[in-house]
Amino acid sequence: MEVSIRLFAGLRELAGSDSLQIELADGASVADALAALSGQIDASGCLLAVNREYADDDVVLAAGDELALIPPVSGGAAQAHVALSDSPLSLDSLLERVRDRRAGAVVSFSGVTREVDSLDYEVYAEMALEQMARIVDAAIERHGLCAAAAEHRVGSVPLGEASVIVAASAAHRAEAFAGAREIIDEIKGCAPIWKVEVDGQERRRVEGAKPSRTQD
Repeated sequence: MEVSIRLFAGLRELAGSDSLQIELADGASVADALAALSGQIDASGCLLAVNREYADDDVVLAAGDELALIPPVSGGAAQAHVALSDSPLSLDSLLERVRDRRAGAVVSFSGVTREVDSLDYEVYAEMALEQMARIVDAAIERHGLCAAAAEHRVGSVPLGEASVIVAASAAHRAEAFAGAREIIDEIKGCAPIWKVEVDGQERRRVEGAKPSRTQD
């Protein structure tokens, strides 16, 4: 069967063409196509797309399919963002920070005040921001994220409002989910942030575990 290979940027320049046609056996996968191209094209570091949908190398190809090799986007280095705020957090704004044309998945998480009138947060701000930045950077590196961001409230957070928001984007959903989960778990475990539950006139300090070191 014949499959079309689309090339861009440096790959296109090296090949002297923006497309190639290759012959593969019926039932061949994307990995088989890459193996067939190995003598001509170095696809390492490229994202893969079949018929304009991001794909893994185990996807089975059919006659007439288009396999695109997408090199890293210029200026598209993974971006990290962290912030503390005494104002309501905007998930829409955070999502805009992580949108990326390389990303096929964008995942978000909001932790909101529940069951009590409000939560009061005390933060060692300078250290918390440094820890949050390390956590987000580590998640980007570990999970191959396109971008990731986290913001946390300080002061009083009323019932139903977000105390912390996280967003992550990646080529595929598994990496985006894993990255976002790691960020919120590590922030909860490592950042020097304390909270008090406020319910009417009653105030209860929430006891936590000894903070752990951020992952290297």
